[in-house]
Amino acid sequence: MATIDITDQSFAQTLEDNDIVFVDFWAAWCGPCRMFAPTYGAAAERHPDITFAKVDTEAEQALSAAANITSIPTLMAFKDKRLVFSQPGALNATGLEEVIQAVKNLDMNKLQPSENHQQA
Repeated sequence: MATIDITDQSFAQTLEDNDIVFVDFWAAWCGPCRMFAPTYGAAAERHPDITFAKVDTEAEQALSAAANITSIPTLMAFKDKRLVFSQPGALNATGLEEVIQAVKNLDMNKLQPSENHQQA
């Protein structure tokens, strides 16, 4: 599955409609963002069971501010509508695959509500 672009208007619905959502916060002027894009796109093709979304921080400044984005690229992962991973910086393919597998294997029943913010 290809990546999807999400906006402030579609963000909540995207989380609501999908079990696992990865979100890449990026901008066109950002060199590391452009280098990470093919890696992220390839992961989206390998994992059609996961929603891979992109947020253009220039076009979606309110959403970026609400997500406390201070550095790009920033990758976030949500499982069952909860933030379970947030990290600035471009990952290589191996690093991204490790994060994907960790999120897939995460037992949400064992995650305490307060841990939601500690992961970020």
